[in-house]
Amino acid sequence: MPTTVSSLTSPTTGRFLAFDTSTDRMSIGVSDGARQWLYEGAGGPQSSTSLIPAILQLLADAGLRLDQLDAIAFGRGPGSFTGLRTACAVAQGLALGAGVPVLPVDSLLALAEEARFQWALENSVPQTITALLDARMDEMYVQHFRLNNGACHALAPCVLVRPEAFIFSTVLQAAEASDNGARHGLAGNVFDVYAARLPALVSDCTRLTALPSAAAMLRLAPAMLAAGAAVDASQALPLYIRDKVALTTDERAEVKRQTLLERSEPS
Repeated sequence: MPTTVSSLTSPTTGRFLAFDTSTDRMSIGVSDGARQWLYEGAGGPQSSTSLIPAILQLLADAGLRLDQLDAIAFGRGPGSFTGLRTACAVAQGLALGAGVPVLPVDSLLALAEEARFQWALENSVPQTITALLDARMDEMYVQHFRLNNGACHALAPCVLVRPEAFIFSTVLQAAEASDNGARHGLAGNVFDVYAARLPALVSDCTRLTALPSAAAMLRLAPAMLAAGAAVDASQALPLYIRDKVALTTDERAEVKRQTLLERSEPS
């Protein structure tokens, strides 16, 4: 299993394992405070069989044992139902066995942090970031963040919206109005999937195709641990935005019918 080893741009204190399986990409990272070991593979349902072997291999590459970690960070969602259940079960099992706490990380926060980092490399970080993840079933997960001292702070909870209904929240509009010429960035994996259905305003913003990453979670972990965000392994629970995670055959057919009707309506 090939891994990517790199020096941390901003060395941190502490040793962490981080992984996210909330999307179609599985992302795993280990940090010893000075270096990080990264691995990516197929996510979603496939991660249920490959996540633990990949974690153990990455820890071996880093020369770390589970009980030497300060915490295990995992992507708690929202995202793939199977992927989230896998991440929570693995985080809980590994943490219980090693006697270390867990850090539940919101998927959209990890996405916003990944975007912030990528834009920082280009010296073009916007003042506000909207994270957008494909939620399937013709919907998107959306959350707005504001940057303060290089950190992403949520302006409102994550919401579930249809692409056509995506608008900037009043909270975000107020935040942008407070800064003349404030730049806004959109980051996520929806721009190709829903290209024809997103409002025109999307094209006016800085956009970045990105996903939640273990590298982003490793950057978030030290501050989260210091802030008291770590919880007992038994609290490694998923964050679901959808109350109903599965539809019946008839309900899926109705969703498809409604979608076809909307697309056939004259603009």
